[in-house]
Amino acid sequence: MFSTTNFSDAVLQNWSIWLVAVTLVVAAVIDGWMLKVPNWLTYPMILSGWVYSVTNFGWLGLLFSILATIAGLVMLLPLYSVGGMGAGDVKLLAGVGAWVGTHGHPDNYWGGLFVMLCAFCATAIVGGGISIVMVLWRGEWAKHHAQFLAILTEFATIRDPNRLAAIAAGRKSSMLLLPYGIPIAIGTIIYFAWSGMLI
Repeated sequence: MFSTTNFSDAVLQNWSIWLVAVTLVVAAVIDGWMLKVPNWLTYPMILSGWVYSVTNFGWLGLLFSILATIAGLVMLLPLYSVGGMGAGDVKLLAGVGAWVGTHGHPDNYWGGLFVMLCAFCATAIVGGGISIVMVLWRGEWAKHHAQFLAILTEFATIRDPNRLAAIAAGRKSSMLLLPYGIPIAIGTIIYFAWSGMLI
């Protein structure tokens, strides 16, 4: 039976994860409206996550928070490099890492990185699903399928990151624009709920 008292206690106990979830919802709304996740949201999210980690878990906590922040950046950099998302989306996932990097600390030092991997996978599934629906809705499957194959070929054959970035910049105007803050929010919050991090 649902109890508001138990729910309130759960929110208070897991307030940091709820704060991340609310921030993700705000970012998704802004991204859906403006096609951009602003720096005024992402930078404070990252910095406050580091402050939270060092305050509650010491210098080792800060280390794992920074590692998870870097993991969030690295996971989305390939998509960013081909024009598949904006820099704000990348920084948003890094902000998630800053806050969850200490998850499981000190019993499981790598718990935060595992959370990041799972959140990234959930985000990729949600993002892929939304993209497919958008492409089918517009009737542009052939165009975007060819574009996807071209991107894979470029990754396999071109080793110069600057050249890849230049090709991506030239192709950006013809790509499907998906506000990736939305799948990041949905996928990450779904994982939070499924793993019991919210209650």
